[in-house]
Amino acid sequence: MKYILLALVLVTLGCNGKKKYHDKKEVVVVNSNAVNDIIAFQEGLNKSFKDPETSPLPDRHRATFEGLVFFTPDTSYITQARLVRTLEAIPFMMPTNTDRKAEEIVYGIAHFNLKGKQYQLEVYKSTDAEEEASYLFLPFTDLTNGKETYIGGRYIDLTIPDGDLLLIDFNRAYNPYCAYNKKYSCPKVPKINSFPIKITAGVKDFAEN
Repeated sequence: MKYILLALVLVTLGCNGKKKYHDKKEVVVVNSNAVNDIIAFQEGLNKSFKDPETSPLPDRHRATFEGLVFFTPDTSYITQARLVRTLEAIPFMMPTNTDRKAEEIVYGIAHFNLKGKQYQLEVYKSTDAEEEASYLFLPFTDLTNGKETYIGGRYIDLTIPDGDLLLIDFNRAYNPYCAYNKKYSCPKVPKINSFPIKITAGVKDFAEN
């Protein structure tokens, strides 16, 4: 698999300091196809936020929406996890930011290596019959929360694999809809899924204009 060096020069947007990416040049070793996939994900997310049929943004914010702020695509945040399924998992009620509770099961435990260290996170599946049968839910918190990213943590959407290998791309981490609009009810990240490090990939916090 061929790798290339990309020199990414990121600049501050605007003079008011509200949207800042980085203030220096970064050289990152990346896989070009993987980066293209990440960029396509970002473009798709921005498109859904601009569409009034799918956007969580209130009308007053969507009218001036120019795009979400993302960390620089970084393929070192893509990892292949070993999924250990939870046999006879018992449903539990996952708290949300409202009075509602979401019934979930711990579908399995994802064991993976990230930047040279081993971690594990719980992966959940909704018991809601209307939920897509192959959909898995990976919420997590990390040390960027409340600073560079949304204080309540972020989510990653996954699909049930045929075997026991699960590809996790933290560049696809996104904010729950309640980060943009308080009318949404969003599951809270279980404490067990707290990273002791910064995950500088995916969507950053949302700043209202």
